Amino acid sequence: MKEHYLILSIDTSCDDTAASVTDRDLVLSNIISSQVEFHKEYGGVVPNLAKRMHQQLADPVIARALAIARVSLKQIDAIAVTVGPGLAPALEVGIAKAKELAKEFKKPLISVNHMEGHLLSSFAKNSKGNGAFSKKKPVFPILGLLVSGGHSQLVLMKGFGNYQLLGETLDDAAGEAFDKVAKMLGLGYPGGSIISELAKTGVVKYELPVPMIGSKDLNFSFSGLKTACLYKLQKLTEPWNKQFYCDFAASFEKVAIESLMIKLKKAIKLYNPKQIVLGGGVINSLKLRKEARKIAKQFGLKIFLPYSEKLFSDNAAMIGICAFYQAQRKDFVKKIDLLDRQPNLKFIDFSI
Repeated sequence: MKEHYLILSIDTSCDDTAASVTDRDLVLSNIISSQVEFHKEYGGVVPNLAKRMHQQLADPVIARALAIARVSLKQIDAIAVTVGPGLAPALEVGIAKAKELAKEFKKPLISVNHMEGHLLSSFAKNSKGNGAFSKKKPVFPILGLLVSGGHSQLVLMKGFGNYQLLGETLDDAAGEAFDKVAKMLGLGYPGGSIISELAKTGVVKYELPVPMIGSKDLNFSFSGLKTACLYKLQKLTEPWNKQFYCDFAASFEKVAIESLMIKLKKAIKLYNPKQIVLGGGVINSLKLRKEARKIAKQFGLKIFLPYSEKLFSDNAAMIGICAFYQAQRKDFVKKIDLLDRQPNLKFIDFSI
């Protein structure tokens, strides 16, 4: 592969319209246009509204990504797009735009698994070559803990493109549970980040169950915790003052993260990884990162995170990093017209 390899990536998996230009594993631009304000009044993402907003935002976001990177579409070597998992109507927009550009400018097209993007987000470097792995080389196998709004997964990375899904969400993902509990508390949407912020000054005083604490596998489940929170709130008679919100947030966050850490520790014992990477929007939680570092230290392991918080949540730069490694394997879309959205795409589908 030539010295420079420029990829224009597009991600419209949920409610963020994102485009990025990467050069190998260097991020030259990473543009994210959030739709949160449009979905707030509905208390969650409305798929068809997300689709319409993606259609309006796609062209200006792509133009901005190219301008920041100071490249033209003619200079781009390949185009990458998220095909799943995600909201079907939203995915459809990004895929249609990527296919259109690939045909018009005669560029190879790369289809990317959104969750693989989260897994590889820690391998991204900024335009100067600085990132989590700029001074350390990846040593496989690497254990990935991915915690996002729609998914909670443990993935064993045996190499780039070679993955084993160890455990995943059986129902509600951790991020979804954070948002739903925030909604119960009347904190608005999206409430996950508000919960984590309130928890910083809260006291753990409400007893809540730790999800899946007795299970022997590595799967996650947060629907039971969500229901327990609802029942607890219905029975409380104390006033809902500021300290109450902080204390309830701290109590919820503690058990939600404890559940994730129990499975992380179990996976380390079972699979003996050499390194750990974290990915997904929920790693914005300072407590989650702190607890994960504690566990990594117990086992003498290094833990890696994306170099920028913009790479935690949904973004197109992580899609570009993933696409670069796919391009090295010559993993291109063979028949562009047949490429379609895969809203329920699994990690196992991308293993080699």
